[in-house]
Amino acid sequence: MTDENIVNKAYEAIEIASKTGKIKKGTNEVTKAIERGSAKLVLVAGDVNPPEVIMHIEPLCKEKNTPYVKVPNREELGAAANLNIPTSSVAIIEMGDSEIAIKEIVAIQTKEAEPEVKEEPKEEKKEEVKKEELKEEKKEEVKKEEPKE
Repeated sequence: MTDENIVNKAYEAIEIASKTGKIKKGTNEVTKAIERGSAKLVLVAGDVNPPEVIMHIEPLCKEKNTPYVKVPNREELGAAANLNIPTSSVAIIEMGDSEIAIKEIVAIQTKEAEPEVKEEPKEEKKEEVKKEELKEEKKEEVKKEEPKE
């Protein structure tokens, strides 16, 4: 799924949550929701000026393991949240019927974030295990050789 699809899914989640759940609007309320651990999904507009206003939100979301989506502009974000004015950020506090959309966004983001795991050749692992076993044996031999008083 592309970024555009994630953004559309996020707008859909906000629209549904604003009707059937509970949302927080604006940077201050969103920041508090993230810090308290009550935010289920956070959307931030990419055209906020100055950007310093919202730049703390993404690292805070990562720290609190809160799903985060950056959307293109404040006007669309405000409209998705059923507001008559633009808004810089919105957080879903109670999912309502938007739970499915939020889970899809989280699944997509975690799938994109997973690093590819490269397995070591089995022979190298066996050698490492043997080295560890030899170290343990040497430690035990040293303990046995120590004179007792």
